[in-house]
Amino acid sequence: MTSRLNPYISFSGDARQAMEFYKSVLGGNLRLNTYGDFGSEAPPGYDDKVMHSMLETASGFTLMGADNPPGVEHKPGNNFAVSLSGDDSDELRGYWDKLSDGGTVSVPLEKQMWGDVFGMCTDKFGITWMVNISEQG
Repeated sequence: MTSRLNPYISFSGDARQAMEFYKSVLGGNLRLNTYGDFGSEAPPGYDDKVMHSMLETASGFTLMGADNPPGVEHKPGNNFAVSLSGDDSDELRGYWDKLSDGGTVSVPLEKQMWGDVFGMCTDKFGITWMVNISEQG
């Protein structure tokens, strides 16, 4: 297996809903393991919380996520973003439409000074996404 770089997102109890949402946007195969899947070692109240999840898509995207374990502070927001980029305008615009729906657009998806179409939004789970469509020619 080759090395890969991908985002891993921590959630405060809604990892399952968030990862299922991202699957509905990006497609692919989602694998979820809950704390309860590992039997008696699950912290109290965490049987149904996500200990680890991985979404892998046909486009080669990998996104991982989990609910924070007890005692770990959740700090959502501005310390990272997830970037989707390429030259398939229809595919990327489709992702943009779904990710920005119910969220906040900080940079509209439009042609930028460097020549590409770019946009940035924060989805309904508080995750910042950047979409860059490379312009050919």
